[in-house]
Amino acid sequence: MATLTTSDVTLPTQIVDGIVEKTKTGSTIAALSNQEPMRFGPATIVTFDDDLTAEFVEEGAAKSEDDAQPSSVVAPPHKAVVNFRTSDEFLIADEDYQLGVLDKFEEKCARALARGLDLGAYYRINPRTGSAITAWTNYLNTTTNRVEITASSEPDLDFEAAAGLVIGDGYSPTGVALDPSYAWTLSTARYADGRKKYPELGLGVNVSGFEGLRASVSSTVSGKPVDGSTADNKVRAIVGNYEQGIRWGVQRTFPFRMLQFGDPDNTGRDLAGHNEILFRAEVIFAWYVFADQFAVIEDAAA
Repeated sequence: MATLTTSDVTLPTQIVDGIVEKTKTGSTIAALSNQEPMRFGPATIVTFDDDLTAEFVEEGAAKSEDDAQPSSVVAPPHKAVVNFRTSDEFLIADEDYQLGVLDKFEEKCARALARGLDLGAYYRINPRTGSAITAWTNYLNTTTNRVEITASSEPDLDFEAAAGLVIGDGYSPTGVALDPSYAWTLSTARYADGRKKYPELGLGVNVSGFEGLRASVSSTVSGKPVDGSTADNKVRAIVGNYEQGIRWGVQRTFPFRMLQFGDPDNTGRDLAGHNEILFRAEVIFAWYVFADQFAVIEDAAA
């Protein structure tokens, strides 16, 4: 573990791989859409919403113009930072203890980055504060396609209504992100004779598909900055064209760092003065959400 005495820490391969894989599976966006390779900086995404038309041209006749034109949008970069303080006794501990701490950081870091991607792209929420980043104007929850859950609602019919709004706008829904409470509601829906409507959903945990669409479950759907948070924006499901409606990628990952001096997370506590060290991981995401390709199912009390 000699590398741990330097400021840039090289994690064991299995830990680095674990962070990447867990981030992918922990985010509903990453579970339902594909990451794209992106260079650092604002990424220009070409769009072509106008349909082209074919033209039959008779012998010797002139060809006419098709006025369909491509346009573009810009996916700006967003840096996500994860900090983790621990006692500087870590430096003199044995290798098993050090790897145990790194394993825990891996788990927490992966979870934080995964949730950050969802919260930023869905609701422009800063996960650390739980507040909206008002300078960001592109996020999914600006969609006008909305279905309200009422006391007489049937969850499967609400789902159909949401999918119908997306289809009515000319897009094909490919996935659905579910809040855990709504996944439970769907999994326990029953016919009048007591039979489950969707026995394949089990108890609503780790749902991977519903009604022919890919599915993913996370409390980020209801805008919770951390698991167990009481924050709740009343959104219960997001249905839409995840394959084309969200364009995202990781532009850059910074070296995992171990810092021993100063106040790198601006807490007012000097690391050396309080016998602490700080681990830091940074990732630059970029995304653009075409909000009109999605529909939100939300509690009527929202």
